[in-house]
Amino acid sequence: MSRRCVIVAPEAVKIEAVSKVSALRKFGVVARVAGQQVGRSRTFNAFTNAARTTARSFKNAGHQLWLEVTGSVFLTMAAFGAFAGVHEYREYAAGRVPAGRVALAACFTLTFAWFGLTSFWRVRRKNQRP
Repeated sequence: MSRRCVIVAPEAVKIEAVSKVSALRKFGVVARVAGQQVGRSRTFNAFTNAARTTARSFKNAGHQLWLEVTGSVFLTMAAFGAFAGVHEYREYAAGRVPAGRVALAACFTLTFAWFGLTSFWRVRRKNQRP
């Protein structure tokens, strides 16, 4: 009887080749497990809530700034329309232009003044909400 040095017993079951899994699938499994672990973290939840609150605050401030800037632009355009209206009225009084141009300047001025004022009213109404 010869003594052979065998690492695996001859009666051991042969191991079949391990199936290959794509790197993307491995990454998906790791990401899912990490997501489950992070989802339970109080620190992660605190940071998430802080980010949401900060984003909401910036959104509200940005919307208020947008309304104020557009209101200012509209009121500035209404002021230019008023100056043009005064000029056209003087021309109309001198008999050089028809009355339609004065009416057009007045409509322009009133329309843009309305847009500007309602923009500021929206800001005020939004700030009064609880």
